[in-house]
Amino acid sequence: MPVEYLPSAFARVALDNVARAYPRRLDQLLHAPDAEWRPGVLHPAFYGSYDWHSAVHMHWSLARILRVHPDIPERPAIEARLERHLTPSNIARELGFFNGPGGLTFERPYGWAWLLELQAELIRLQRWHMAVAPLASELAERFIGFLEASAYPVRAGTHGNTAFTGILALDYARTAGRTDLEAAIVAAALRWYLDDRDYPVAYEPSGDDFLSPALVEAVLMKRVLAEGEFSGWLTRFLPRDLGPLSRPPTVGDHADAKQSHLDGLCLSRAWCFRLLGFEEHFSEHLEAGMPHVVGGDYAGEHWLASFALLALGAAALKSP
Repeated sequence: MPVEYLPSAFARVALDNVARAYPRRLDQLLHAPDAEWRPGVLHPAFYGSYDWHSAVHMHWSLARILRVHPDIPERPAIEARLERHLTPSNIARELGFFNGPGGLTFERPYGWAWLLELQAELIRLQRWHMAVAPLASELAERFIGFLEASAYPVRAGTHGNTAFTGILALDYARTAGRTDLEAAIVAAALRWYLDDRDYPVAYEPSGDDFLSPALVEAVLMKRVLAEGEFSGWLTRFLPRDLGPLSRPPTVGDHADAKQSHLDGLCLSRAWCFRLLGFEEHFSEHLEAGMPHVVGGDYAGEHWLASFALLALGAAALKSP
């Protein structure tokens, strides 16, 4: 049986994570032996949750919970944490890092997309979005440049996947009225994916996947194609028998940082299955992933709540 979805439990996990400085995985490029590397100095808003992108999407989790469950008992703690982290001065420091020598491609494209999705949620909340706007605007511009310069998509089941990041960035573009970013995402999606057909479902999953390359591509195409066009595209793209895509993956060690990705794969697949109308596969994948969201090893607990919230919100919310 799945762990019951308790907004308070998810909120407490996210509150703990965004303020937990260590353990921390570093990604930045150091240009000199005396270069600053301490996360709390470089990233006063997003120093927690093991790495930068996880800190960002755990802040998104708090914002999403606050919007969907405004009467939650943890509301004062959530508001206080977001008020403390998402200040103009903290965001200016974050932007300064991106504009520094080690920040040009930092967290491209996954962290960029989650920051934009966080901003979309803050715009819907109508709180803290003005403070985050300078960083969101900069990363939106970079995303446009990245899309226009990329001849090929990234079809990995991990952070580089261009379909998943396109979904998140498209939500921001449509929420914020960034028609330039929307046009760039639509053009790239059509260029990269429109002619895809006969996807080899037997090749999924890989042992490091937390995304299904097939399913996130299908979700993005559903967002950019008209309904009739998408129906024909999906028929050409996916076989009737989804094979291993329809079955939750086997996870040998939930405390292993890479194998725990497969717990996230269960949740992201559930999200995609619901958005694509494959209800028969939604519940099984959700039930496989949910027990590891709260109370599990930190390898998964520092990020899985965000993907659970995506899956649980897919039917009720227009956003991702």
